Amino acid sequence: MAKDKTVYVCSRCGQESPKWVGKCPSCGEWNTFQEFVVRGAPATSAGLNGNGVAGSERMRPVPVGDIQTADLPRMDMSDSELNRMLGGGLVPGSLVLIGGEPGIGKSTLVLQTVLKLGRRRVLYVSGEESASQLKLRADRLMHRIRPDAADAASLWAETGCMVVCETSLEDIFVHVKNVAPELVVVDSIQTLTTSAVDGTPGSVGQVRACAASLLKFAKAVNVPVILIGHINKDGALAGPKLLEHIVDTVLQFEGDQHYMYRVLRSIKNRFGSTAELGIYEMRQDGLRPVNNPSELLLTEHDEGLSGVAVSSAIEGVRPFLIETQALVSSAAYGVPQRSSTGFDLRRLNMLLAVLEKRVGFKLAQKDVFLNIAGGLKVSDPAIDLSVIAAVLSSNVDTGIETGVCMAGEVGLSGEIRPVNRIEQRVAEAQKLGFRQMLVPSHNLQGFNASKLKIELVPVRKVEEALRRLFG
Repeated sequence: MAKDKTVYVCSRCGQESPKWVGKCPSCGEWNTFQEFVVRGAPATSAGLNGNGVAGSERMRPVPVGDIQTADLPRMDMSDSELNRMLGGGLVPGSLVLIGGEPGIGKSTLVLQTVLKLGRRRVLYVSGEESASQLKLRADRLMHRIRPDAADAASLWAETGCMVVCETSLEDIFVHVKNVAPELVVVDSIQTLTTSAVDGTPGSVGQVRACAASLLKFAKAVNVPVILIGHINKDGALAGPKLLEHIVDTVLQFEGDQHYMYRVLRSIKNRFGSTAELGIYEMRQDGLRPVNNPSELLLTEHDEGLSGVAVSSAIEGVRPFLIETQALVSSAAYGVPQRSSTGFDLRRLNMLLAVLEKRVGFKLAQKDVFLNIAGGLKVSDPAIDLSVIAAVLSSNVDTGIETGVCMAGEVGLSGEIRPVNRIEQRVAEAQKLGFRQMLVPSHNLQGFNASKLKIELVPVRKVEEALRRLFG
């Protein structure tokens, strides 16, 4: 047996060091190294097989052209949003990490998903809740999944989900061997411990060792594993950065707890695209996938309401229409305020400078408040034009006509720059009944608009777009 050894690991990036150092040489952070003990492994496992021969036959290098590939049969999760985020379903043998803020709905999303799988054998490992707490949530979710069930017996008749409350990784593998599940869920990775590493649950060494063991298990037996993870105060996934490198897919579950909408973003995906976005509506009986978010994000209001502009945005590969709300008022305390919710504040300041320098509207002595309706965070530069239109609409107290939307990126010289995927943006606006849409003139080159029922208005500069909107 090899001897135990003590190593120091950076809690930010996972850099190892044989001794403690003040500043991490990899990420540059101070006082992030933590001590933990690594248990020694048998000498036969260090590059030798049972016959004392170095390596193994299956690990020999082969030409890349001789490698045989096959289409992996993906597991249907019975959730259109989650299936799209995973690239068409859950790949056997994959390791998926779902992170988010406390109370955002991570456990609810995973639990309602596994309950929809029917008779598939699923082992749900909970290290945070008791079995009775999980049962109370499962009852509420199952009544929505199967509203036609006559009694409790019929409600749970076709469910193959099994629950165990355990934090020891070695005991979890014993339960996995006994149950032989088709899917394993761990809630959460920060609560697991292994005897191979010293440290408290959630420490850098424990999280890294447990994640590596679960990855080895998933690849060896071809069973997918879903991990639920915490985030720190900075919004990043808790634990070492190596955790995100180990797993195959990283999904971030986010949203404002004061709103009903939740957004599932793909940060990493080895089996699909990261340009995907899933939207859910939080209800008392669980999370409902939103197939057409534009109809929910747009509010009905009377014509003449100032400070509101509609923009056609794209998050990931999905187009949807959002409302940009602005309020401009005189600065009450001398120093003007700039506040933004759901939009980058630095970009808002840049757009206000463009509006003052290129168009001539003086806003230096006025408070400007901007809000993206629905509690969403949008980073698409195509909503720049709607931000400027909403700010000017509130400043002059003149509403934009209903049925008009826009899409365009604003440059520092006041030009309207072209945006990507203009066809999808126009099709989404037409589907929701908009009659007119302001688009960059460069986007209309080679664009066939003869069959469209919506009028496309090309604009080149900000002042030209504002004249179209306000006359």
